[in-house]
Amino acid sequence: MNSLLDLEKLDAQVRHADLIKEIRRHDEAYYQQDAPTVSDAEYDKLRKELEDIESKYPDLITKDSPTQSVGAAPSKGFKKVKHTIPMLSLSNVFSEEEVEDFLTRIRRFLGLAEDEPIEIVAEPKIDGLSCSLRYENRKLVQAATRGDGTEGEDITANVKTIKDVPQTLPDDAPDILEVRGEIYMARADFTTLNSAQEAAGKPVFANPRNAAAGSVRQLDPKITAQRPLKFFGYALGQVSAPFGQTHFEIREKLAKWGIPETSFKLCSSLQNITDHYEEILKTRTDLDYDIDGVVYKVNRLDYQERLGFVSRSPRWATAHKFPAEQAITRLKAIDIQVGRTGALTPVARLEPITVGGVVVSNATLHNEDEIKRKDVRVGDYVVIQRAGDVIPQVVKVLEEKREGNLPEYEFPDHCPACGSLAIREGDDVVTRCTGGLICPAQAAQRLKHFVSRLAFDIEGLGAKIIEQFYEEGLIQSPADIFKLEERNAALETPIREREGWGELSEKNLFDSIRARQKIAFNRFIYALGIRQVGEATAKRLAATYGDLQNLKTMMAAAQNHESEAYAELLNIEDIGPAVADDLLGFFAEEHNRAVLKDLEDLLEIAPYQAPQIGDSPVAGKTVVFTGALTTMTRPEAKASAEKHGAKVAGSVSKKTDYVVAGQDAGSKLKKAKDLNIEVLSEEEWNALISG
Repeated sequence: MNSLLDLEKLDAQVRHADLIKEIRRHDEAYYQQDAPTVSDAEYDKLRKELEDIESKYPDLITKDSPTQSVGAAPSKGFKKVKHTIPMLSLSNVFSEEEVEDFLTRIRRFLGLAEDEPIEIVAEPKIDGLSCSLRYENRKLVQAATRGDGTEGEDITANVKTIKDVPQTLPDDAPDILEVRGEIYMARADFTTLNSAQEAAGKPVFANPRNAAAGSVRQLDPKITAQRPLKFFGYALGQVSAPFGQTHFEIREKLAKWGIPETSFKLCSSLQNITDHYEEILKTRTDLDYDIDGVVYKVNRLDYQERLGFVSRSPRWATAHKFPAEQAITRLKAIDIQVGRTGALTPVARLEPITVGGVVVSNATLHNEDEIKRKDVRVGDYVVIQRAGDVIPQVVKVLEEKREGNLPEYEFPDHCPACGSLAIREGDDVVTRCTGGLICPAQAAQRLKHFVSRLAFDIEGLGAKIIEQFYEEGLIQSPADIFKLEERNAALETPIREREGWGELSEKNLFDSIRARQKIAFNRFIYALGIRQVGEATAKRLAATYGDLQNLKTMMAAAQNHESEAYAELLNIEDIGPAVADDLLGFFAEEHNRAVLKDLEDLLEIAPYQAPQIGDSPVAGKTVVFTGALTTMTRPEAKASAEKHGAKVAGSVSKKTDYVVAGQDAGSKLKKAKDLNIEVLSEEEWNALISG
């Protein structure tokens, strides 16, 4: 990921935390004190902005986010559901050129000729709440949200109140069938619901998606039953028996079984695809439900199987998002926000303006270089765009409208949160605070990340509570979280006696903390908040090193850039010298090693378990492919190996289990023989993984 995209994500994290804090403050005033501090319209703008951020960055959604509730309290009480097949998100494209690149990548992966047509199913991208329906013996037995893709919330009782969702399927349906789709609210129904809310003196919803999500996450199914929710199905999870060879056939069969379907079109060329996209773009306002793009899926299921997945999205599908909308407004001020990694991010404070149906008052300026490149000055008129219809950003300055001799903006050289020196290192475009853990902005943000959904996922420790406990000195480091119950017993005013708390909420908090004292190794790595180490990289590190002790040992050895340990680190997919430097820098820092030691004494960090498909003989094994392959492309070979639980490396070492040698294999084959590593032909490898 390039640095500008990193900054967009960082901007979103900073703004996301601010929005949660602000909305919770308004919720408390409205629901608990009957003294609203903002108008309903202004409140809805804040909710909409938060929802848009979480729509683009689902990993920012936390249990305490206002989008997970309707009213003052966050959604609680839902059981967790582990998806049998992960519910992954989609990659995005924004232009015809990117769609063409998507098709080219598919052809290259599958080894198809450039002129060979690929059938694509194009379907509208519903702006709703993702949901998985599980049928066993043709009866609906479970419904779950996407959650983090691996684990979601059990919303079965609520979904059973949705009239669109069939409770039973016909006799020709398979014994096990998981249907993935979207829960949504039609525009007309949304308008009617908001009118009823307003008449009852209740807050109106910001948009249909927010209304649908809030309705589904009600703990009382009777409330959900009163809401006009609907469902569209469009994909499959686990299926006990195949019932089609193409995605088009699957969609037709689901419709025959009573699963509500959107329109979908079979396209055989880039021109077909773009023509259909333009048609949907023109007619989107005529639909009675919100869409924010068009999804393209490879039609042949055998191609989908071969293409597989990368990180959190399938290779065989992508979402073509609608273009961003723009508006002109005046820039009133530039504020600096300090993120979890110490990055100083400039934020434009704007005269409020409507962009794409949402009132925008803040926008990202990315970094110091972007401000200079665009020559942004306080008082300028600027063009604002909601990137991908989500994150507002300053596109350009209208210099012809500049009034007088406005001074150039001077980027601060000290952190506004702690006063520490702020510097740029090397070619880095980001200015960072050097205060580290002494910087209150970073410490609190690091703790919020530590307990976030994809990390330790501790319910009850939301952003507001973390900030409160940090300011009071109850939680200053990650280890303090797991000592909180013991410390609470010695407090003059225990947590249960504080405003907004009680015995039950205190008990639930400590139960949640205790439940997370055993954690998967990859989640633990992600929770540490190491710069440039996201969820996917954390999984790769866990798969490579197995457990924390080995990771620490190898990171210590890899401090020597001439060592085999450093070479092995660089051999991990997506880890280049920059990511390696951040990793090694983290483990070289004494106070970070002290944090790890404290956590090891308090936690059970479960070693990485390689995914196994049945009795895969290569699960957990390391394989290197070399030479020209004839029965599959190199990307396909790699994806197939990973699907069977193997780790694919780029170079041969003592830890390599198999080397698969194609035609004209060279130095890697020689090294394998020198190290007595088992060498397989392409045919032998295929026979091994197929059992």
